[in-house]
Amino acid sequence: MSDTEKTTNIKITDSAQGYLTELLAKQNTDGIGVRIFVEHPGTPRAECCMSYSQPDEHNPDDLKLDYETFTAYIDTPSIPYLEDAVIDYNKDRFGGQLTFRAPNSKVPKLGENASLEERINYVLSSEINPNLASHGGNVQLVDLVHEEGVGITAVLKFGGGCQGCSAVDMTLKQGVEVSLKQQIPELTQVIDETDHTYTANAFYK
Repeated sequence: MSDTEKTTNIKITDSAQGYLTELLAKQNTDGIGVRIFVEHPGTPRAECCMSYSQPDEHNPDDLKLDYETFTAYIDTPSIPYLEDAVIDYNKDRFGGQLTFRAPNSKVPKLGENASLEERINYVLSSEINPNLASHGGNVQLVDLVHEEGVGITAVLKFGGGCQGCSAVDMTLKQGVEVSLKQQIPELTQVIDETDHTYTANAFYK
């Protein structure tokens, strides 16, 4: 992917640019920039990060964004997860705080070679959790269990309004399991992590 093909609409506000300019100036290093990336992208654990990019450490694969007083380097695999992201700086009486809003960082993106785990997370994020959210609930994938003679079992954890809810069994069987099996035919069964048939020696393939 060349720079001409790589684009991002990430926004670094004027106040954030001013703050980063001051921060970089204190490093007393010519050519130092900032590097922006997402850890655990496309999962509920996604975290947006920023680090210094030393002149001798610039990654040639990064997307380079030239601002008036500094350069930002965007980690290429993180680009889709940084869509619509905004980096802002809010001054307060204690000095100020850099904020990083990236609404798409936790949303899975499916490539051609997406793993079974990625595909399940995609269905949960894009279809199932938006429906559960109206009841204050959510569900996430905990494990994939591969058992001979049984097949592949997805172990799910219900949270929020679904936790301890007597309707979980009904929600699981009627909604979640049906949706997942329709879209991911390899799945044999879907269980709640509190199910006694689930053992913790499961593993991801």
